Amino acid sequence: MSYSLDDNVSDLPHVGPVYQKRLKALGINTVGDLLFHTPKRYDDYKLIKNIKDLKPEDKVTVQGKVEFFRNQYTKGNKKIQIMSLNNNTGKITAVWFNQPFLIKSIKKDSEVSLSGKVEWFGKTLALVAPDWEILYPGRELIHTARVVPNYSTTSGISSKWLRRQINNALKNTEIIDKLPEKIKGEYGLIDLKEALVSIHFPNITKDIVNGRERLAFDELLLLQLSHMQRKKLWSEKNATFNVKADQNKLKKFIDKLPFKLTSSQIKAYKEILNEINSDIPMNKLLQGDVGSGKTVVAVIASYVVTENGAKTVIMAPTQILAQQHYQTFKKLLTGTKMKIALITANEKAGNLNKSDIVIGTHALLYKSVDLNDVALVIIDEQHRFGVKERAKLTKYKNKTPHVLTMSATPIPRTVALTFYGDLSVTTLTDMPKGRIRVTTWIVPESKREGAYGWISEQIKNTGVQAFVVCPLIEESGSELLSEVKSAKAEFEKLTKALPDLKIGLLHGKLKGEEKNAVVADFKNKKYDILVTTSVVEVGIDVPNATIIIVEGAERFGLAQLHQIRGRVGRGGKKSYCLLFSNSDKQKSKTRLEILKSTHSGFELAELDLKLRGPGEIFGTKQHGLPELKYASWQDYDLIKKTRKCAAAILDNPKEYKLFHNYLGKKIISQN
Repeated sequence: MSYSLDDNVSDLPHVGPVYQKRLKALGINTVGDLLFHTPKRYDDYKLIKNIKDLKPEDKVTVQGKVEFFRNQYTKGNKKIQIMSLNNNTGKITAVWFNQPFLIKSIKKDSEVSLSGKVEWFGKTLALVAPDWEILYPGRELIHTARVVPNYSTTSGISSKWLRRQINNALKNTEIIDKLPEKIKGEYGLIDLKEALVSIHFPNITKDIVNGRERLAFDELLLLQLSHMQRKKLWSEKNATFNVKADQNKLKKFIDKLPFKLTSSQIKAYKEILNEINSDIPMNKLLQGDVGSGKTVVAVIASYVVTENGAKTVIMAPTQILAQQHYQTFKKLLTGTKMKIALITANEKAGNLNKSDIVIGTHALLYKSVDLNDVALVIIDEQHRFGVKERAKLTKYKNKTPHVLTMSATPIPRTVALTFYGDLSVTTLTDMPKGRIRVTTWIVPESKREGAYGWISEQIKNTGVQAFVVCPLIEESGSELLSEVKSAKAEFEKLTKALPDLKIGLLHGKLKGEEKNAVVADFKNKKYDILVTTSVVEVGIDVPNATIIIVEGAERFGLAQLHQIRGRVGRGGKKSYCLLFSNSDKQKSKTRLEILKSTHSGFELAELDLKLRGPGEIFGTKQHGLPELKYASWQDYDLIKKTRKCAAAILDNPKEYKLFHNYLGKKIISQN
């Protein structure tokens, strides 16, 4: 019987309702899902060795006749299975634990193939828990005597069971390769079916490399096509406003700012003003390190938009950040007579429909705000919003506003080339003058008490303030309940440990008014220490706070720790970041040492990508950001190749007509 990739996996033999349910736990619903469930590792058992030559630690295959195979009880009354295997080079014992069913499967005098590791079993050399299969004339070996794949499994599904099903499916499934021959030839790619066979049942290591390269190419190509198509569709839209800057007014406004712009800020605002002076809507990502001054660039762009008689809408991920933007815009636009409004789930300031600039949270999506004359939409920390949320804010009738998204988390170039391929990217590369580098210390548990003493002295002697950030332990729905719990526990602990200091508590479960009140009290020095969850990562700007403690620092990504560290050192005073960690793992210690010596968010983002994956760049697995299954975000060369290939496909629709038809639905569904 022949199958297609879209057939239900239950159509395969030996896959009934029970196994179908188990496979679903692995994300396997179709025959295609099964075939693309690639191995997580391999065991090389190609070496078939004479029994007499076996040595401890050998990973080998031995073949021979079963002399005996029996269940045997240990002194602890545990049942083990003992086999004696004989061939013309000697005898070897094989041992399994708690697998009595094997006795029914392997009979005396059967010819078998065993693959595993040679270890001491008492005073005897033995193969301990080896893979096995019975030898039949002309029958292919798939569990032994070869490079053997091992898969991610679940309860009731073993790698051995998956091997059998995948081997059967590969032989009986029609796998139609949609990738054009011209592309395969140009980029040296093997056929799709050959790639799947090479990955699941390779003869040599090179087979695995070639197979994964083909699947990785397909994966990245689809991503590139999706985002390039999105960029193409965006370029066909009409901008709500063609915004032109009055250079004389703009110069006077910039000259009145309470600080001098950095060279990259000047470059950034000029690039933005150039792109919004167009009938095609801008779609730009402004990225920069913590404290590099992205908000000021946004203020300048908003000023020019207002001077053109149009509106700016700014969406922030948290009420605290929205409130802070509101205060910053009011301060920097003082004297301009521009009307600014604020809207969050718990707060409203100003007339939304008569304001020039409207700042808010998700509430912007649901409140009755007249957005038809909006020329510019600014989305801060855009990775915290879903695709649909961003889209809802940028679709008004037949016109499209210019869109500026901002991120304080520098994005690695490979992610920018692929996942953000539909955006033009501007980067702030230098820091405003007066920004002092934060000294970072790693504090083991043994020095906690001493650290508390030092912090207490700093606060009492110099009048500075401190943050204490508690770690994410596990996600629980939309709110990190355990994180809140740990913050409350830390608050109680510090209240006892530092009774002479005033300590406040901030976490995500507080209502909007309560959050704002706590932050305001901290800024007004009502509290010496503010215990908080990672909500502090963005939005809280307290110049007098010069110390930040991160509890369970090993639980955070490097880029996120850098974001948290950026909450201090903002007021011109010497500042400190204390990383508290109980971890004895060398990997965790090495990561924290990297943070101690590295102060570039760009470098840390690249390291996070390498060490923990793209989701960890932003602290958690974020909306829409994919974990690559076959490709690597580190493979810059392959990303460049697929980018070039995607451009060629989109530029030559006639030449690649069939491929366009095949990919059309997938690409459209992602846009």
